Amino acid sequence: MAWVFLMMAGVGEMTAMFFLKLSDGFQKRKPAFMAILAGAASFYFLSLSLKDLPIGTAYGIWTGIGSAGTVLLGIFFFKEKANRKRLLFITCIVAGVIGLKMVS
Repeated sequence: MAWVFLMMAGVGEMTAMFFLKLSDGFQKRKPAFMAILAGAASFYFLSLSLKDLPIGTAYGIWTGIGSAGTVLLGIFFFKEKANRKRLLFITCIVAGVIGLKMVS
């Protein structure tokens, strides 16, 4: 169950960043509230995963999911550039996350 909680925490991190972008520097209340709510949920699920997973592994995977996922959200929803170098480094993050899962 710890891995499920960790995945939920990663999705929460991505969601928080998505709404943080939409909040326009906390100028828009609804997206700002959603960013805070998603961030709190992310930390909650991360804390649940830490009951069974090593902190280094859990944190590395959580940030990897959040980072790679947020880059992809930026590309698809905010029309950020998706050049080869950017996609290469996202692939490196995903490979690192997979590697951490394999050794845990």
